[in-house]
Amino acid sequence: MTITLDDVKGLLSIPCTREFFTPPANINEDLPIAPAIELLGVAYDEVVTETRTNRGASYNFEWLKEVFFKKLHERRYDCAARTYLLHLVGCTILADKSFTLVSAKYLFLFQDLDSCGKWAWGPAALVVLYDYLRDSTLPATKQIGGYLSLFQTWIYEYFPNICKRDMDEHISSMPRMFRWTAKQTSGNVAYYRTKLDALRDTDIIWAPNYDENIVTRFQSVSLFTRYILWCFTIVTYLPERCIRQFGYTQHIPPTPPMLVARDVDVEWTAYPHECVEGYIQWYYRISHPQMIPYVVAYAGPNYDVDVGPGPGSDAGHSHDAGPSHDVGPDTRCTRCHAVGGLIQQSLDLHMGGLEDQMCVLLERALHISRGGHYQ
Repeated sequence: MTITLDDVKGLLSIPCTREFFTPPANINEDLPIAPAIELLGVAYDEVVTETRTNRGASYNFEWLKEVFFKKLHERRYDCAARTYLLHLVGCTILADKSFTLVSAKYLFLFQDLDSCGKWAWGPAALVVLYDYLRDSTLPATKQIGGYLSLFQTWIYEYFPNICKRDMDEHISSMPRMFRWTAKQTSGNVAYYRTKLDALRDTDIIWAPNYDENIVTRFQSVSLFTRYILWCFTIVTYLPERCIRQFGYTQHIPPTPPMLVARDVDVEWTAYPHECVEGYIQWYYRISHPQMIPYVVAYAGPNYDVDVGPGPGSDAGHSHDAGPSHDVGPDTRCTRCHAVGGLIQQSLDLHMGGLEDQMCVLLERALHISRGGHYQ
């Protein structure tokens, strides 16, 4: 089991489509100064002091609050909006281990306030959380980041008996996660390990009902498989490993695909594909795409109006004429049709690849039997 894009959309009511975000590659202690001056409207000395105090390309939440109220007072509402949004994502979906700082690279998300909706916010939350959960499996890890409230409410949705919590009536105008309230517990790590080991499949709610409104309704993008990206972090997203959470029968999943970094954006923006590469060729080879196979009928000898047929002469013979053995009343070339059917059956049984020599020869023979050129 794992938290999926469907869970992120269902619990947070944020979009799981659109574009991945890639910030400037050379962000350091000096680079965040200019964007802060331009986009947040702060003075040079002020932002220099802030970045040096934080010892890196980041802004403190308390400093952002001060900037926010200051810009409101100055009626610079665009700067106030950027400050608020940067603070919001920094303490929720893009939270790091510090829980007091937000990376300056995220300021570029709000450079154009009119186009903030173009970013894939759902995958962003999942990439950050997946990355920290991956780190949490290492023995040396003492703390994790990411939107842990999202992870906590996901546990509440799927594991009703694992911990104490209260559920309030869901308000349709608020994200679903707000209906949960955590309760204090005295259990330690050993206690929860015992609870987890004792779990049975009947103790799990495999498919929570997120379809309460159009915002949280299931989208096919939740079944996208391969890799998702945010900034310079790439994580695997393999819903086929937890397909039971989508209401389907779980099967043994295939080996994860090989990562090709340059293809991550392309595969995401092109989803859903109509079919995988090579499918159409495979379909035409093993199936019957035409109701009536094309076979050129033998129309008899064709003579030029001025030149009569002479012995051994074929000057007036049509190039589309059928095979020479089609004589007599059988003008439909039934023998060629029968041969073509046998060749098609041979192709269906052989199931070779596109490079298979036997398939190449059989397809050529099938083409000829259906009236194609001999060459």
